[in-house]
Amino acid sequence: MLKAVVFDDEYIVLQGLREMIDWAGFGIELVGTAGDGHAALDLFQSCRPDIIFTDIRMPGMDGLELIEEVMREAPDTYCVVFSGFNEFEYVKRAIQLGVADYLEKPVTIQSIETSIRKVLERIRQQKEVSELVREKATLDLLLVGEEAEAKWRDSFGSDAERICGVTVLASAPEVEISPKDASYTSVFVRNGQERIIVIFHYGTPMPAFWERLDHLFEHAQTPIGYGKTYSRAADAAISYREALRALRSAHFLDARGVFRFEDLGDLAEAPEGMTEREEAIILSIRTGNKAALLEQIDRFIQWLQVEKLDLAVAEHEMLKLIYLAVEEERKVGGAGSSAKYDSYKPHIEFGEVAAKGNIAKWFRSQIVQIAEWGKAGNEVTKPNSVARARQFIEQNCTRDLSLLEVAEHVGMNPTYFSVLFKEEVGESYIKYVTRYRMELAKSLLGKGLKVNEVSEKVGYHTYRHFSEVFKKYTGATPGQYKDQLTCEK
Repeated sequence: MLKAVVFDDEYIVLQGLREMIDWAGFGIELVGTAGDGHAALDLFQSCRPDIIFTDIRMPGMDGLELIEEVMREAPDTYCVVFSGFNEFEYVKRAIQLGVADYLEKPVTIQSIETSIRKVLERIRQQKEVSELVREKATLDLLLVGEEAEAKWRDSFGSDAERICGVTVLASAPEVEISPKDASYTSVFVRNGQERIIVIFHYGTPMPAFWERLDHLFEHAQTPIGYGKTYSRAADAAISYREALRALRSAHFLDARGVFRFEDLGDLAEAPEGMTEREEAIILSIRTGNKAALLEQIDRFIQWLQVEKLDLAVAEHEMLKLIYLAVEEERKVGGAGSSAKYDSYKPHIEFGEVAAKGNIAKWFRSQIVQIAEWGKAGNEVTKPNSVARARQFIEQNCTRDLSLLEVAEHVGMNPTYFSVLFKEEVGESYIKYVTRYRMELAKSLLGKGLKVNEVSEKVGYHTYRHFSEVFKKYTGATPGQYKDQLTCEK
């Protein structure tokens, strides 16, 4: 809500404006009044209002002198002056000071309300301009980095000094997070088809912040990629690239919800020297997304055809990809997968196929076959991997336990493990861990343990965070739940 003050040496004017204007109806809080210039300046400095209504003629310091001082300290303040002296010099000076409106006395309720609407419209327009400037400066920060930091700081004003961290989220559709949390401010920008959320932190993000964010996007119909959090605003460009990489990998997995760059494992890394076309095919193989794989193979073949490459060059490109795919399949299939390649000689087959003119069809079948071999090997390990993961979670739920650590324990890519876990268990990793911890907490509370003891035993090291999660899960705080159990006995 906007804050306003009224300054006038006539008591009846102050009382009339205080009582007869529906300030709250305009979205304004009248935070104070003053009857002389010095008291008015003190009130301004203590309250920092958004709007000032002031008479020109006041004892101690007149209204125009007051506005001069206000403009030096807070040039964004909107000032409305009123006076019974309709002299040109007063009007001229008021306009030079940049007042939002000038009213003749005696002021009426109608004239004040009209002036309020005028000021609110100016504030709305200025806010839109400021938001556009802030969005443009933030987008430049993402695309350019350190060279754009100075303009970004100008767009944020004094708020820039409070920011001590930045995290970038990327999604195809529009997604929103609450702008009301005092621990951060968020800026929404577009870059082509990408919807970007840049979170500027006012303090170190705590686990509870990330958990709330994860729950917010839990039922998202499309993936949201998270970059890592960096302490320097200029590093927003790095977090942005990471968020896009996470989003891209999630698309290859045909998955929904949150995907963090640090949890992507080998999906976040492209083999050295690999082109974007090659990388797209390998990522499709890694994630087991056959539809994406077929699409990327067709694009690769189309590129070969459009470029009209010499047959020797085309052979090199195709065989390179086939052997890269073989290496990926071996990673998935493990040591036992090597035997199937003992008699696999694609470099010999290529010459035979080329003579018949079926190169594109042959290449497509080879990549698909290799991907199927890898998928078959993975299907064998699925149930066992999830069972081992659940056992590991249950044995270690009393401490911080990331998806990355669990995935590494069962020897799987974190992103693929996340999708597999939800597919096999029927709920996301985060939801499963939270449910397991809450059920354990209920059991421990039933045994008479103190709430703070239970909080630590189920992996929450702050009572407040534990209490918030427990209440959301059960509908009661841990203390209330414990009292209920006592009454039932």
